[in-house]
Amino acid sequence: MSYIALYRKFRPLKFEDMVGQEHITKTLKNQIMAGRVGHAYLMSGGRGTGKTTSAKILARAVNCLNPQDGEPCNECEICKEILEGSLTDVVEMDAASNNSVEDIRAIRDEVNFLPTKAKYRVYIIDEVHMLSVGAFNALLKTLEEPPEHVKFILATTEPQKLPATILSRCQRFDYKKIKNEDVIRRLKIICTQSNIKITEDALKTIAVLSEGAMRDAISILERCSQESSEEITIELVKDLVGLPSLEIIHKLTKAIVENDETVALQAIDDVVNDGKDLYNFIWEVIKYCKDILVYKTTKKLDLYSQEEMVRNSRISQ
Repeated sequence: MSYIALYRKFRPLKFEDMVGQEHITKTLKNQIMAGRVGHAYLMSGGRGTGKTTSAKILARAVNCLNPQDGEPCNECEICKEILEGSLTDVVEMDAASNNSVEDIRAIRDEVNFLPTKAKYRVYIIDEVHMLSVGAFNALLKTLEEPPEHVKFILATTEPQKLPATILSRCQRFDYKKIKNEDVIRRLKIICTQSNIKITEDALKTIAVLSEGAMRDAISILERCSQESSEEITIELVKDLVGLPSLEIIHKLTKAIVENDETVALQAIDDVVNDGKDLYNFIWEVIKYCKDILVYKTTKKLDLYSQEEMVRNSRISQ
């Protein structure tokens, strides 16, 4: 059996399994239970926040033979075929590589045909902002007056690039960055089911580094688990994502504060000899200075150990 990446293996199959987007999943479930599902949806937000996942769940839920409280059962014939990707009534299209007028015209011609097995023909168009101007114009008429048996779900990370005429014809849902505590909660479930040992500090670090993107967090976790069969530590996480040593960053920052040119140049020399990218190093120093200012004001930081917090406190004086 071929290897399946963790973020695909643990992709939520129901709305209740999604974390951090309860304001959206609750609305979608209520619409499904009330039988008032719109003809076009726009899922917008940052990467890895659940746009495509909720689109897939919605496609199953509206076609499920035995829906339960607005959720797909994932057990009926229709749900299984959609999960396997074998049902032709649910079409997933990547607009980044299928962005021409001809691609959209093909959809426009298909929508006139009734579904073969499901109740609705559902078109999931990912990265929809990549469509050409001509493709948007071709899609416009179909979005305005679609047949009753057709649903469109558009997903994008850049909604500002969509024409206002497209935006006005869709129910728009804005996905938020997922909170660190929600990311950690989901990662703990994955670690338990995958027999991955990891420290609390490492989990917190992965959550902060993911910047609210669940897929990024799972990808970092997977890379760490492949690197070590032992317990994943905060040091391993930082090393694998290529973060410069905090010791060197602190050394340079302290030298700048104290106007110590010799130590500052030595710190830069250490970075060069260690093979780290100087551009990334500069950004890490800037971020470290920002973190020190935040700590000075709030006395709270997520990415640092207690020892590092004490060090930040000294340099912030």
